[in-house]
Amino acid sequence: MNPDCTRELVLDIPAEDVSKTFRAVTRNYQKYARIPGFRPGKVPESVVRKRFTSEIRKEVIDQLLPQRFNQGVRDLGVVPVGQPQVTELTIEDGQPLHVRAAFEYLPAFSIDGYNDVVVEKPSAAVTEEEFQHELTELRESRATIEPVEEDRAIVDADWAQISYSGKVEDEADAAPIEGQDTLVEVGGKDTVEAFTQVLRGAKPGQELKAEVIYPADYAEPKLAGKKTSYEVTVKAIKKRTVPELNDDFAKEVGNYESLAQLEERIREHMGNRKSRSVAAETKDRLFAAMNEKFQFAVPESLVQDQIDTRLERGLRALAAQGMNTEQMRKLDFGRLRTAQRDGAIAEVKANLLLDKIADAEGVTVTDEELDREVHIAALQSNEPVETLRQRLTQDGGLARIREQMKREKTANLLYERLPA
Repeated sequence: MNPDCTRELVLDIPAEDVSKTFRAVTRNYQKYARIPGFRPGKVPESVVRKRFTSEIRKEVIDQLLPQRFNQGVRDLGVVPVGQPQVTELTIEDGQPLHVRAAFEYLPAFSIDGYNDVVVEKPSAAVTEEEFQHELTELRESRATIEPVEEDRAIVDADWAQISYSGKVEDEADAAPIEGQDTLVEVGGKDTVEAFTQVLRGAKPGQELKAEVIYPADYAEPKLAGKKTSYEVTVKAIKKRTVPELNDDFAKEVGNYESLAQLEERIREHMGNRKSRSVAAETKDRLFAAMNEKFQFAVPESLVQDQIDTRLERGLRALAAQGMNTEQMRKLDFGRLRTAQRDGAIAEVKANLLLDKIADAEGVTVTDEELDREVHIAALQSNEPVETLRQRLTQDGGLARIREQMKREKTANLLYERLPA
């Protein structure tokens, strides 16, 4: 618990109320208890109390404490979060019930001047340079590598189809490094310079030798810093062809009638993507500025819940990348939780600020808006809408969705107000 937003509550419940509750709970157990040697409903009170001591005690506590605890918290004028921690508890039939519990609460803080917090709002317009880069990427993704039919030597930008066998110096017993029908871009940025030098000017059928000294930071650890001798056979010359931008290209890419239609769709897609990206990055900077301006303590229970959320998000991403459950079990979750802490605190503070600003701005989420979100979630989870709605209502998920939607509407409001 964060001591800066923790309070303590002491309750003393009169012995009369305690005894009355003990009797009521015991009578209920007498009515339904099934104990060998006794008829149903006829089990003596002393037997029931002895047989169900812990169960009766727990039920008495459950009946006496929650309502009185909640009222005591309301009397303190704070909003509790998380579960209270009981530090003292004395309960015995015929005696007053005494309990001392600590709990965290939402801190009181001012948001005066929140409209004065301003960060740069970059343009979300797609530039011509960005558009041309996107077109180039699309063309490159559709490039083909075809054989060169003419009788000529290899030149830069050609792709040499080779087989090779290499031996690392001073590692005579190691298995050779071999490759068959490997494509190498001559003069390419990812091609080892020694290979470019021996392949440049060569023709199919030639057998070549290459000496390569790999840099110490080479990506392949077993070759880093090593000298390796290769025997290379040139099999063929190939050329990479990038398609022209025309109507035929547009029809090949997708269901487009013309290049103009394809370009229009690309601009639209890029505009939506850039708008989302700029908005998300700007909001992050805006919330960071607000967190800096408004300093207040945050309950540790909320921080831990947010760490759980961030870890769950991360694990889903790892699973999508192919990590299995067994691999996840080997992760150092203690270290991961520590690494997520600062980000979780920032997110909790941003959420509390957004909640307070939403109230100040009168931001609400209508039932129709909530219904649309539930329908989208049902489609994504392939679950009947009413089944999902019932489950979300029971586990509090519906209220959490409404709360998150309210925060998003508030964040969008603040973003739109920023000067361009």
